[in-house]
Amino acid sequence: MRNLDCTAMIKSMTNNTLLALLITGLFIIGGCATTKEKNAENSPENRSLSSYFDYGDDEASASSRQNRQASEPGEVRAAPKVYQPKPVTFTAEDYHDLWDRIRAGYDLPSIQSKHIAEYERWYSSRPEYIERLIKRSTPYLYYITVQIEQRDMPMEIALLPAIESAYKPHAISSAKAVGLWQFIPATGRHYGLKQNWWYDGRKDVYASTNAALNYLEKLEADFDGDWSLALASYNAGEGTVSRAIKANKRAGKPTNYTSLKLRDETKRYVPKLIALSNIIKNPEKYGLKLASVANKPYFDVIRMNSQIELGVVADAANIPMKELETLNPGFKRWATDPAGPHRLLVAASSAEMVADAIAGIPQKDRVRWAHYKVRKGDTLGAIARRHGITVSSLKKTNNLKSSRISINQDLLIPLSRNYRKSNIPQQTVTASTGKTATSAKSKQKPKVISVKNGDTLWSLSKRYKVTLNELVKWNKINTNDLLFSGQKLKIWRY
Repeated sequence: MRNLDCTAMIKSMTNNTLLALLITGLFIIGGCATTKEKNAENSPENRSLSSYFDYGDDEASASSRQNRQASEPGEVRAAPKVYQPKPVTFTAEDYHDLWDRIRAGYDLPSIQSKHIAEYERWYSSRPEYIERLIKRSTPYLYYITVQIEQRDMPMEIALLPAIESAYKPHAISSAKAVGLWQFIPATGRHYGLKQNWWYDGRKDVYASTNAALNYLEKLEADFDGDWSLALASYNAGEGTVSRAIKANKRAGKPTNYTSLKLRDETKRYVPKLIALSNIIKNPEKYGLKLASVANKPYFDVIRMNSQIELGVVADAANIPMKELETLNPGFKRWATDPAGPHRLLVAASSAEMVADAIAGIPQKDRVRWAHYKVRKGDTLGAIARRHGITVSSLKKTNNLKSSRISINQDLLIPLSRNYRKSNIPQQTVTASTGKTATSAKSKQKPKVISVKNGDTLWSLSKRYKVTLNELVKWNKINTNDLLFSGQKLKIWRY
């Protein structure tokens, strides 16, 4: 009917009118085609995962599972992505607290698994455990959230350390996975986490968060944007997941997360994270009330140009040593690594004051040293053990190219705060007179004991109610030294 009407219309029109209509029609057709192309380009990508299946009935566990990552040789194939986090200059966000900000960024695809409900019941029945998780996470959670937000990753990942380590920077697994994000040594080094006598980047919340997010981004790209497979690979190793996918392809089976033949821990890994995310999203539904976490930075970063002793910072800034240790768990000794990183995390509320205090410490006083004159029979190893340091650090401090030393040679030795307190007579200035007074310890004479057959440093420490470290430091011996009958030892606290 429409074609007949058009024909009659055309016949009744002038040549000029016909030409105008034809031109108009061409524009209309072209416009429709362009609109269709744009709509196709702008159609949202379907990221939801296909059918999921339930596996396993093992009892849920309170302990976080151990992250194997690339635990098998050759599993880490790509070079680590170079990514520098944005400077830690934070701005206020329009959220009631940090939980609101985290919830707003949820983006993991939903899955169907009975393990989700299983872990929801487990978490909701343990409010004290949730409370401890939140308390432990508070110093680190804001920074983790900001870094995830800057990378446009699913915000549920901010809760992944709860699954991995329960937000314990010092957590160590049986597989030697360490830290908040549970890196094994090889994977940690691959992603730029330095590990030596002074420092373990796996425990450094600042560095390990960057490394973990780099690793997760790589895994997400390797598995074509499938976050469930990426997270499974973070737990089991990408080689393990890749082989499971290949096996399913050969068998003509689906290759989504729940269809793969994986160990039970990995099958439960993603459901466990989703379950915790659900509880954080709607705690009232599960009969819980979450403690508020401030939506503002807990710490700031102070950058320096050299090694510094944590005790020196604490004394100069008059802040608790424990505060520095909590925020800087990557430093294994009493001072930062001589070779870096040269930075400290400090509470945001006191950052400016601490920065000023550090700036006022002369370079020569940033690490306190002792002078030691080499005696007959000394070796670098013995001297290092006596002072609780490594031979390499002793050589580096004194610019020694070999282990050869000579009698009467002067050595510069960095001393820990605890070592100084245990071995060096302390002097204090009295408030009333301003005169120097010798500490009680220097006035007190040590108790000298004689070693008997069967005695060990451990048994003696228990017998005299002192620590093993105290016994070692008081007597300038090594924990591995064998005692002999009749040997004299000093005990200062009894």
